[in-house]
Amino acid sequence: MNELSLFRLYLLRALYLLVVVGLGIVVWPGVIHREQPWELMEGVVACMLAAFSALSILGLRYPVQMLPLLLWELGWKSIWLLVVALPLWQAGQMDAATWATASACLMGVIIPFIIPWRHVWAHYGVKRAERWR
Repeated sequence: MNELSLFRLYLLRALYLLVVVGLGIVVWPGVIHREQPWELMEGVVACMLAAFSALSILGLRYPVQMLPLLLWELGWKSIWLLVVALPLWQAGQMDAATWATASACLMGVIIPFIIPWRHVWAHYGVKRAERWR
């Protein structure tokens, strides 16, 4: 299998860095300096995003091995936009919070252009699976 170009590796690293810095600014201060208890889902989301940003640090060193992390990010954002935001938008029921989340998810539009799809297909689509027993 062909190795990825150095340019593609740097694009992946730039994407991981964007996640680390962006969520480091937005999410981590609230996780570290929280003064009040979290609402259930607010806490779940904050902790998942914090874990995502922490794991993205590994992506700076191992950009190819951490590709499933980017696939997860692309997956949840796509599902949320299709299942939650699109029906609300079509019904004319988007509130400010939903618009804010949709805007944040739409920034993920760069992810499919950076993911090396041939590599993903070769390693997760057609490559022989690991043994079960």
